[in-house]
Amino acid sequence: MYNSNLLLGVINLYGLIEHTDEINRLLARYGVKFGIYKNNVFNERLFPFDAVPRIISKDEFDYLERGLKQRVKALNIFLKDIYTKKQIIKDKIIPEEFVYGAAGYMMECEGAVPPKDVFAHISGIDLVQGNDMRWYVLEDNLRVPSGASYPMIARELCRRASPDTFRANTVVDNRNYGDLLRNALDYVNTGGINVVLTPGRFNSAFFEHSYLAEKTGAVFAMPQDLFVEGNVLYYSEYSGKRQRVGAVYRRINDDFMDPMTFRADSLLGVPHIMDAYRAGNVALVNAPGNSVADDKGIYYYVPAMIKYYLGEEPILSNAPTYLPFYEEDMKYVLDNIQKLVIKDVAESGGYGVVFGSELSLERVYELKKMIQKEPRRFIAQDVIQFNDLKVVENGAWTERKADLRAFVLTGEEPVVWKSGLTRFSKDANSFVVNSSQGGGFKDTWVLSR
Repeated sequence: MYNSNLLLGVINLYGLIEHTDEINRLLARYGVKFGIYKNNVFNERLFPFDAVPRIISKDEFDYLERGLKQRVKALNIFLKDIYTKKQIIKDKIIPEEFVYGAAGYMMECEGAVPPKDVFAHISGIDLVQGNDMRWYVLEDNLRVPSGASYPMIARELCRRASPDTFRANTVVDNRNYGDLLRNALDYVNTGGINVVLTPGRFNSAFFEHSYLAEKTGAVFAMPQDLFVEGNVLYYSEYSGKRQRVGAVYRRINDDFMDPMTFRADSLLGVPHIMDAYRAGNVALVNAPGNSVADDKGIYYYVPAMIKYYLGEEPILSNAPTYLPFYEEDMKYVLDNIQKLVIKDVAESGGYGVVFGSELSLERVYELKKMIQKEPRRFIAQDVIQFNDLKVVENGAWTERKADLRAFVLTGEEPVVWKSGLTRFSKDANSFVVNSSQGGGFKDTWVLSR
């Protein structure tokens, strides 16, 4: 495995670094922001960009590619299984309470199989590289994973600012993401146009919704633009003309997708869209009910899934994880809680993450009681010593913790995008890299040779 910081030493990045401020100004002008809706207040802020890329060698990415394809294949099979035959539960590979007790399990999706059996058309797999240079999977995001647009537009602006940098280096072009996404939509399209469905401008990733609609050639739609008639979904143009919709890349969470099926108070959904989906008349990308696979308790079992469904050993490792649900793991967690990171399985975006080393004795006692009372609610993990990445801050080099969101797009076969979103922490000592927690992002270079 290669150290990205060492690869930086053989690549001249001065042309990019000197244009960092200009690139960030352009990102702001184009509306590349991250919105957060909290306490009934919507705030938009810039998503700070660092022009020093994460660099991944060809050999290393080939390894990641094999592991990511394997993982996503197993997760797709798992999703179909638990909403139909439930064989993995019957064979006692995963306890049923971990499936049915998952916040993302949707009883309303029982028996619903999407076109061509594809559940996770877009998968965002979060990884970190440790000081040992090994890659560890931290999370699987199969519900509505976001973030691909940021390295896409950042790369475009970097090319404009310093074309010589890219002429001099063998970096794989990342401008094909729109083509990969369109191919995934076309593969499952049931007849009609492709639509990108946004809940509106107050969504945290609204910029991305419009950007990806443009890059895929899909129609950009609000919920009020769509309606169902005779179990068929239509898009209504301003002229009154209607077009049949064959695939919807939906950027709306399950709960809000259809007020007739899920939350009755939702103003963001399309009434009866689930009827059209169940009838096989439209593909919903990603499939409703996928978020059960995002559950941190389910994450624990992904290596077992790979062995069970594919008959293969996992290529990529989970972070060392302990499940208090099991007596042996419970004892280990209680005895070593101050050395571990504790995660609430239902939380996301960096929330619900507690480092035992930062807790007072009183808080440690309280957390132990909570874990003992609700063992299904928590997982614990060893603290991975990150391979920190270099960033430029106030004109000087420094280092930050960083992860990588890799994107796998599944049509006939899973395809790994040769790029990705690298997020880094706001503060030098912080392990939380989520954009919602104030972090920044980098481009991810995959070398062609």
